[in-house]
Amino acid sequence: MPKLYEYFGVIVIFYANEHEPVHVHGKCQGRECRAEILVVDGQVVEIQFRPERGKRPLTDTELRHFEELVRSKAREIVDKWIDFFVLKKSITPEKITRKLKP
Repeated sequence: MPKLYEYFGVIVIFYANEHEPVHVHGKCQGRECRAEILVVDGQVVEIQFRPERGKRPLTDTELRHFEELVRSKAREIVDKWIDFFVLKKSITPEKITRKLKP
């Protein structure tokens, strides 16, 4: 379960047994949501945020932070997905302590 980012208390991870489409999970204090990143011809074309079935959803503030991070880092997340799941490389987590620009 590689950790990709920590951003204002929200931990962004892949689960080790993931499946397509490219997606990440945002977790905070037992709450969880998911972001699916839709890629067409190598370009990010859409990001869909969804509650994770069977889990309490992120609070409004946590969800806003999760959305900021995923929208800002979508291309990088896709690259990390390829590195981890296709190329079998390890992922180094990043703690982001400053507000991301939209």
